[in-house]
Amino acid sequence: MTLASQLPSGYDLFMPPTLPLHEMTLEEKLQAMEALWDDLSRNPDTLESPSWHEDVLRERQQRLSDGESSFMDWEQAKAYIRSRTS
Repeated sequence: MTLASQLPSGYDLFMPPTLPLHEMTLEEKLQAMEALWDDLSRNPDTLESPSWHEDVLRERQQRLSDGESSFMDWEQAKAYIRSRTS
């Protein structure tokens, strides 16, 4: 049995699924993102970080060690982000 034979009628194996994003509420979009992430994270070994991630993490660790950066409470961080985007 091939993958194509297991797909619902009318489903094109080479056509990515589309979502009616302009019709979806914010809540529906967030739920879709969570469902996608849940599916992707089921097999963490298949999620390879790009090589530059290590460089960025190392740089951020150094900035913390040097006292150039600090952590912020999550509620404060959200308020800061909102103030920058509103």
